[in-house]
Amino acid sequence: MATDLPETKLLQLFDVLYDLRSVTRAAERLGQSQPTVSIWLGRLRRQLDDPLFVRGAGGMAPTPRAEALIGPCREILASLSRLAAAEPAFHPATSGRRFRICMTDASHITLLPPLLARVRALAPGVRLEAAGIDGATEQALTSGDADLAIGYVPWLGGAIARRPLFEQDWVCLANRRHPRVRERLGRRRYVAEGHVAIAAGTGATLLERALRDQGIERRVVLELPGFLGLGAIIGGTDLLATLPRHIGSTLAHGNDLALWPCPLPVDRFEVGQYWHPRFDNEPASRWLRELVVELFGSVATAG
Repeated sequence: MATDLPETKLLQLFDVLYDLRSVTRAAERLGQSQPTVSIWLGRLRRQLDDPLFVRGAGGMAPTPRAEALIGPCREILASLSRLAAAEPAFHPATSGRRFRICMTDASHITLLPPLLARVRALAPGVRLEAAGIDGATEQALTSGDADLAIGYVPWLGGAIARRPLFEQDWVCLANRRHPRVRERLGRRRYVAEGHVAIAAGTGATLLERALRDQGIERRVVLELPGFLGLGAIIGGTDLLATLPRHIGSTLAHGNDLALWPCPLPVDRFEVGQYWHPRFDNEPASRWLRELVVELFGSVATAG
């Protein structure tokens, strides 16, 4: 089969492998098996009389010959794309596409379950992969290693496209049988009580800034790296937790907890979805973004 392989496939492999530096991930991106992609790479190496990519600490590193060829390769691919008679269609019901979505652990609790349910209903062969949001997220979106990021990510660069989904304010979680918080949670009671602090939660810097600006120092009894286990901890203690409304409402409902408006003014923030503009018109990526808006856009959330 390799002898009949269209040269365009080899160019696509070269382009993808240059970005991803991994034969395994290149195979996933191209929808091929790893042995097949290895055969393609072998043909490329023979035709160009160069190894092109060699194993190193960061993956498959391009040789000088590969560095010299990547520009012309991408020019050819761009020309072929412009000459294409029709945009390739994406059929959710029959697709086996893998989507990689960067999100926070709060979104694992609030957004991922309904998203997974809808994807399974519409596209049963599609695979979702959840990844964290960190300093590598922008590069992952740029290279296509990640299809989408969902959350509050104000530090992403201007090259990344963004669409707002919904706004978040702040709430407090408490045990429904809290001995001192019965009818309302006021500022004085808030300051007097013990707290669970979420070190890296969504918008945590906004909360810390509000506390600092108002000269308030909470009595933190427990600090957690994320929201895992928070519902059970609040349900079994007299501690309070201050967190965004979406995750707060979800934990309150799932653990029979009381939910109070935060008695302190804390800046609201906007959750959005982020992607690289070069995938604006890619049918599968567009389908995923539209699905996210349908599920979590402000109108849907309000409903």
